[in-house]
Amino acid sequence: MTTETSTTDLSSSGQTNPCKREITVEVPSDVVSAESDSVLARYRKLARVPGFRKGKVPISIVRQRFADDIKGEIVEALVPRYFREETEKQNLRPVSQPRVTDLHLHLGEPLTFKASFEVLPDFKVAAYDDIRIEKLPTEVTDEEVERALHNLQQQHATYSPVEDQRPLADGDFAVVGFRGTPKDGEADAKPVEVEEVLVEIGGTDTIPEFSDNLRGAKPGEQRSFAVKYADDFSDKRLAGKTMTYEVEVKGVKTRSIPELDDDFAKELGADLSTLDELRNRLRENMKAEKAHESEHRAKDQIVEELVKRNDFPVPDAMLDQQIDLRLERGLRALAAQGMKTEDMKRMDFGRLRAGQRDAALREVKASLILEQIADEEKIEVGDDELERELQGLANQSKQSLEQVRARLTQDGGLDRIRHRIRNEKTLDSLYRTSA
Repeated sequence: MTTETSTTDLSSSGQTNPCKREITVEVPSDVVSAESDSVLARYRKLARVPGFRKGKVPISIVRQRFADDIKGEIVEALVPRYFREETEKQNLRPVSQPRVTDLHLHLGEPLTFKASFEVLPDFKVAAYDDIRIEKLPTEVTDEEVERALHNLQQQHATYSPVEDQRPLADGDFAVVGFRGTPKDGEADAKPVEVEEVLVEIGGTDTIPEFSDNLRGAKPGEQRSFAVKYADDFSDKRLAGKTMTYEVEVKGVKTRSIPELDDDFAKELGADLSTLDELRNRLRENMKAEKAHESEHRAKDQIVEELVKRNDFPVPDAMLDQQIDLRLERGLRALAAQGMKTEDMKRMDFGRLRAGQRDAALREVKASLILEQIADEEKIEVGDDELERELQGLANQSKQSLEQVRARLTQDGGLDRIRHRIRNEKTLDSLYRTSA
């Protein structure tokens, strides 16, 4: 028995997708007949038809009565199997589900169909052993340590209410609640409502309009004023917007900042005895953070250089999948921040998907490039490395290792994890040689 096929490269026939292929498959009639007989026998055994005992219904009646169901089972049994066999025989690596068309199935005749799908791009990775990246310095200065100490000092400050009804002055902290509404015509800005927050009067981190308009106010007073945010304001939801605030002063507090001494150090850690030990701990932590940031930035630069050096098409299916993953992560983050489901449903997902396209394209290209480099450098992932990753997932999800492995085996997650670890090892190798 043989299967006849032909393959069409749709990129050479005016198509815009160079990763798309189409094959025409013909399954021999004897294979179709054997599958048909098997399905008919099973239906005859189980069929219930008035006037006939179970298992005694004539084949002709079974074939007529269940024609569509039988045809569907033959197609489900043969099309995926022969599609897979033919793509393997032709060394094609589909990365999308096939779209089956022109299906022809008649008793006594071959089953024929066309299947269009996408494949991995065929490219040879450009030279990468000459990539050199300038790594950021990781040394920590005394000034940086002192700033970190100052921040710790501020974080451990205490706040005491002021009992008298004196007006707010610089250095005070106003306990306020407010509602902000966007200026007319700025419908894309949403109202902001805060029940209670501390606002430092005259503080360097306080928006000047809040300080200027609250200075001199007493508890119980209400103030109304507008704030025009700069185009480069850190909160992108407010950048370039004008908001009108209705503010109620609920109280006044003063701040007490702890002394920087050995007692302060002891409060921050049972293993700390002196302020100098705290300084050394801060220096070590800051150096580790700088080293991590330096490595992260360097790896980003390596990926950017790899993507720049390698120009090749990316399958739409892989790009769409990566966009989906990025959107899913973004929505989970919004949900964690308290955004309601009904608000998410009103989002413009077409615009969101378009906004994720460039980053997703870069990520897919980087993954494909790193995979080729891993092949060239013979980088593999050992079972012990995969086991450690699974154990970490088990600890995080509070499941057993066996439960995590079973779940990932079922949905193909093990291969994805192994692929990710392999790419990470490859990027680590490039990072070590790029200094």
